Amino acid sequence: MSKKKENDEYEQTASFVYETGIHSKTPRSGLWFLGSGEQSVAEHLFHTAMIAYALSYFEPKADKNKIVLMALFHDIGEGRTSDHNYVHQRYGRLSESDAVRDIADNVPFGEDIEILFEEEQAKETLEARIVKDADSLEWISTLRAEEVKGNIKAKEWINIASKRLKTSAGKKLGKELLNIHPDSWWFDVEDKWFVNREKEDQKWKNGKKLSGKNGK
Repeated sequence: MSKKKENDEYEQTASFVYETGIHSKTPRSGLWFLGSGEQSVAEHLFHTAMIAYALSYFEPKADKNKIVLMALFHDIGEGRTSDHNYVHQRYGRLSESDAVRDIADNVPFGEDIEILFEEEQAKETLEARIVKDADSLEWISTLRAEEVKGNIKAKEWINIASKRLKTSAGKKLGKELLNIHPDSWWFDVEDKWFVNREKEDQKWKNGKKLSGKNGK
């Protein structure tokens, strides 16, 4: 590789670093219509990747490394197109595929990004279906957090999003997200430490007392 080509590739990569920073400033617009909550595209991408990796545990044949990368890149074009909610999509949707293609054309590793994006969009491989489910599950978990705070619209939206789940693992995890309280990973109403802060009660306990039924 020539010195000039190497310098050009580092310059392109530097631009990519700055561009992907804009995702943390790009809002997810569906929450505007829900009426509560806020989330950036970057937060959504990170959380989707975490969920996708977790789902891959239940699908041993799936390529978990590809799944995580696919999840991280599945909405990368929204830094250029913004996030379009369902109302916006009915009247006109900017070409996210074109945005991803333009991004890919301007970085030395662009082919990897474009291949992952196109595979996720096609939804034909096991990995793509897992990522699609992770995308929906991330939305469901976001809505569930708003539901327990009192947003009565969130439950109807959850029911719709749940119907999009395709994999067996995705459907099972979706049901469990609704069965437990979003705070159950850290809060247990019977944990004495919350009251007395005594050292003997300090050991971490998995909270399981806030169920979906009595934890609303």
